[in-house]
Amino acid sequence: MSDAAEARKGVAFGLAAYFWWGFLPVYFKLLGGVLPTEVVAERILWSVALLAVLITAARRWPHLRAAIANPQALKILSASALLIGVNWLTYIWAIGAHHVLETSLGYFLNPLVNVLMGVVLLKERLTRAQTIAVILAGAGVSVLAIGAASGLWISLVLALSFATYGLLRKIAPVDSLEGLTIETVLLAPIAALYLWWLGPAMAFGDTPAISGLLALSGIMTAVPLLFFAAAARRLRYSTMGLLQYIAPTIQFLLAVLVYGEHLTTAHIACFALIWTGLVIYAVDGLRRAPGRRRAGPVTCPQS
Repeated sequence: MSDAAEARKGVAFGLAAYFWWGFLPVYFKLLGGVLPTEVVAERILWSVALLAVLITAARRWPHLRAAIANPQALKILSASALLIGVNWLTYIWAIGAHHVLETSLGYFLNPLVNVLMGVVLLKERLTRAQTIAVILAGAGVSVLAIGAASGLWISLVLALSFATYGLLRKIAPVDSLEGLTIETVLLAPIAALYLWWLGPAMAFGDTPAISGLLALSGIMTAVPLLFFAAAARRLRYSTMGLLQYIAPTIQFLLAVLVYGEHLTTAHIACFALIWTGLVIYAVDGLRRAPGRRRAGPVTCPQS
């Protein structure tokens, strides 16, 4: 297949992944009557079941066993499992509590937090454009903090937890499918014990419709990740870097236009500063990475 055809497939996969993540709040809104902790527990257990099927279909059990036998991989994945659990719980709680706007802000902040963490932890050097982008993002957060936005902590927890998760997964000596499988397996005993503690009257939904939606949580988790992985193998880093803004943009529009969340002056100023920083960051990435194929530090929301 030609490079152009592969690129077109990559764009299709990338759009599918980020549109899926963008509309994910719609799915979690349907579960608004279920405890966020129960939704996360169900998501973990159903993801384990689906990932086991995928590992079998892809004949990746030897790779999974090798990763489990690697002490360094297990240590890193134990930490990343905790972070993704915190991220999922915060995100699902925020959707149910009518803070979709704050989740959008968190994932707009995420790439800029990645840049900042690269400087602080990996001793990377910022370009002038990246420095300006990070300063603008910091100014946006400060404006929102001064405006006494009660949901700012949601945005910061989502951005910091997922940026740290991405950093750990970057250094973990394991592929994405095996890594996610190990993370969910590590979280599964906690999820199972929690659902057992809730008892059958509460766990797994109190109506057939809710039970069906909860059972879909594994698919809602794994399918966009597979789309993302397929896109990352086919597209330039700069292209993936631009596509990643689709999901939080959709979430922003859902929050304001569909769910009627209040957009304050502080929100407008904050988003304006962050969007300006992201434009500068994206243009700089396009200029500096014309030939790169892999999607390195590009992140995937709600992974």
